[in-house]
Amino acid sequence: MMKNYQGKTAVITGAGSGFGLEVARLAAQRGMNLVLCDVQADALERAAAEFDGHALLAMRVDVSKAAEMEALAAAVQQRFGAPHFVFNNAGVGSGGLVWENSLADWEWVLGVNLMGVVHGVRLFTPMMLAAAEADPGYEGHIVNTASMAGMLNAPNMGVYNVSKHAVVALSETLYQDLALVTEQIHCSVLCPFFVPTGIAQSHRNRPAEMAGSRPTRSQLIGQAMSDKAVNAGKFTAAQVAAMVFDAMDHEQFYVFSHPHSLAGVQTRLEDVMQLRNPSDPFKDKPELGQKLREALKTV
Repeated sequence: MMKNYQGKTAVITGAGSGFGLEVARLAAQRGMNLVLCDVQADALERAAAEFDGHALLAMRVDVSKAAEMEALAAAVQQRFGAPHFVFNNAGVGSGGLVWENSLADWEWVLGVNLMGVVHGVRLFTPMMLAAAEADPGYEGHIVNTASMAGMLNAPNMGVYNVSKHAVVALSETLYQDLALVTEQIHCSVLCPFFVPTGIAQSHRNRPAEMAGSRPTRSQLIGQAMSDKAVNAGKFTAAQVAAMVFDAMDHEQFYVFSHPHSLAGVQTRLEDVMQLRNPSDPFKDKPELGQKLREALKTV
């Protein structure tokens, strides 16, 4: 349970927009030192300018690259010492029928969404544990951004689903592992549903080597459906950021922006428990399923 934020350090990946930027704003309001990272240099520059005069370290980092994350961890240690709050939040979206995703698609999405979190956990947790051992008053919290796609498996979103399920598994294990060795460091997993952020435009940050690959029909359909759902979301990134701090204040592990969507999680778990085949994801909205099937038919 984080009791005091003043003068403590927050490391935030994906800080140039969306949840990352809103969490940075709340961290600044609480008097925290800010470490802001983003792969998009212009967005990072704008974010850093907003916190002018604040204790700040801004670094352009591709979270999928181990060496860049290692350089970040070293810079944080040198500037502020061990962080107290690590928000492993950078993420990219990707859709399409699961067999149509190229090796480059898999490497990009898993690199950012999963390995970015892995690097954050493997590099910052030891620093935090060392700080806890040295100071009985130290308190730390790690928050990993997954998604409702880490709890459900919507069709035409396979690569994204796989990456986010892995983040949930990593986070649940981290929770249990931390409980074995310390009472001073806790963790949470954030599972937002459709919230207007920059994720719908993830393709702006596709690696240069992927620039020549043309999206398949199913990927274009997936992108259009995702754009529509995300941009129609009424729940804001700022509201999600407030939930992150509330979770740290109350030592809450699961953070859901749309608790009503847990009905789908219950159905999935009942499918597992009753050994029945996966339920139709469109049973409540058959017209949506029909529309997707028709769109996927080859012309």
